[in-house]
Formats: sequence, structure tokens, C-alpha cells
Amino acid sequence: MPNADPKRHPMPFTRLEIAVMSLVDGELQVLLARRAEAPYAGKWALPGGVLRIDLDASLDAAALRVMRERLGLDLPFLRQLCAAGGPTRDPRAPWALSVVYRALVPADNVKPLAGKRIEALAWRCVDDAIADRNLAFDHAMLAFRAVGSTRTEVERLDLPAGFLPGQFTRGELQSTCEQLLGRRLDESSFRRKLADRQVVEPVEGAMRTGANRPARIYRLRAR
Repeated sequence: MPNADPKRHPMPFTRLEIAVMSLVDGELQVLLARRAEAPYAGKWALPGGVLRIDLDASLDAAALRVMRERLGLDLPFLRQLCAAGGPTRDPRAPWALSVVYRALVPADNVKPLAGKRIEALAWRCVDDAIADRNLAFDHAMLAFRAVGSTRTEVERLDLPAGFLPGQFTRGELQSTCEQLLGRRLDESSFRRKLADRQVVEPVEGAMRTGANRPARIYRLRAR
């Protein structure tokens, strides 16, 4: 049987988009890139790039390559979020597909540099970003989904490895979660959730001393 004509089944234009989030100035922010080329030259967007079948052995490998090229970063804790596709997403193609990843990273350890096809980078409060209709493509919606998924994980205390310091007090952990969620948490409810989830464990013999009463030191429990 002869091979099917590939021209009858054109492949979609396929990209990787990455929502990199962190706590900056005490609030959850997302990293945006100002595009250097059309379409949407000069507009802010999530950093991303095109899937390369000659370079990328997998979607995860493609996302890591795009981050190195666009931001000069290696982000080992990327989580695949969703796929978005349709005929009106990108004016360069009759049908465009984006595989979206997200990462929650400690800002102090991440120093992104504007790379290929990027004029500048900036952290933006997530609430401002998802409400900004001037973001390129449908990236405000993609940022909304990334923030929602991340905050759902924070609610159940599923924080990515490497985000928290090695040791912390219960109060410090609660404060971090409050900043990520953008709201206050009830202390007694938070304490019960920590006990129920058993995601942290005390560091034997370690206490934090200061002006207030000593506080027990915790660390993430090995998974």
C-alpha cells in the first residue's frame, strides 16, 4: 500500500511555553519576556520557543533547551501543565499547538538573562499578568492556568524540591505559603494540615532562638 501523501495532513506549528514563577518582593510573580520579533514584537509574553525535531528527544528535553536558549537557565523542576491549540492562536500558521510547562523557583538562586529573540525580561505580579489583555497570544490565559495549578499544590503543601530552604520554622513555612497564595492562613488549621500531610519533620535538637520564644526547626520529609 503506498504511503499517504504527507501534504494532506500538515503538522501543526508546535511550541513550548514556560511559566516561571517565584516569590519576588513578598508576592508570587511570573517571569515575562519582551518579544524582539514579529508577531507581537515589543509585547510581553511567557518565554518560549519552537519544538525542534532535529534537536529534541522529548517534550521535556525541548522545554529544557528552550529555557537555556531564552533565559540561560537550567530548570530541572519543570512540570508539564497543559496543551493549548487552535487555528487562531498564532498568525504564523493555520493551526498552532503549545505545550505549556511551569516551574516554581527560588528567586535568589535564579538569574535569568535575555537570550534568543528576547529584548528584556521582567518579573510581574501574577494577578497583574493574568489580567493584562496586552500580553501576546493567549499567554494571559496560560499564566492563569499555571498560577491556579501552582496554588492548588501549595494548598496541599506539595512544594517542589529546591524551593524551600533546607531548614525552616513552622511560622516561616506558613508565611511562605501565604505569600504564594496571596492570602492569610489560619494558624491552627495550617498546623493541623501539616500534621495530617506529614510533609515536614522536626530537625532533632535544632531550635531557632531570638527575641520571641524558641521555635522548632523543620525540614521537608524525604519523599
